[in-house]
Amino acid sequence: MDTARIPGTTGEIPRSSAAESARRGRPRSEEADRAILSAATELLAERGLGGMSMEEVAARAGVGKTTVYRRWPSRGALALDAFLTEFQEQQPLPDTGTLHGDLLAALRGWTRSVTRTPAGRMLAGLIAEAQRDPALGAAWRDRVIEPLRARHTIMLDRAIERGEIRADVDKDVVLDLLFGPAYHRLLNGHRPLTDRFARQVVDLIVAGLSADEPA
Repeated sequence: MDTARIPGTTGEIPRSSAAESARRGRPRSEEADRAILSAATELLAERGLGGMSMEEVAARAGVGKTTVYRRWPSRGALALDAFLTEFQEQQPLPDTGTLHGDLLAALRGWTRSVTRTPAGRMLAGLIAEAQRDPALGAAWRDRVIEPLRARHTIMLDRAIERGEIRADVDKDVVLDLLFGPAYHRLLNGHRPLTDRFARQVVDLIVAGLSADEPA
């Protein structure tokens, strides 16, 4: 069956259903989408996810509430798309030529995003909401965590090809060691996310990998 992807969703529906939906309601407007996402980003930065309502997003975007709900069925779904719009472009895949350089660039990019842009507060709110909303939790893993981990795995594959680390290294553990401490500091707020911290994390990881010789 011919299908069409509907913006704001993760799945596909038959084109006949998509056309029928368009006939029943107003067609989607990219301008409205941008206005809604911009309004959501502003509110998330100001108040966090707990302080954002769909009604306020609609008012700030200059659209009707039904327009917002037609595109995003829940506050969490809207917040996730707003976060991705803000965050993804700030996470280029490093290619410095060394594992240490790549890991440090990746961690620096992540910490820069969550400390200098609205992404940090948005991320913290989404993680909290995902604990209460299983659907959002699944979308968070599928659309944020797994794609980022897949991209960052490329850094480790390159290091293996260069002979910097063993081919049987557990890549999942390496990525957990890289980003886990950063998430810990972001969510608990007990210590700052500084460049010195990023260097210390990467230094320890690379030293551990270098010492991890087979018995």
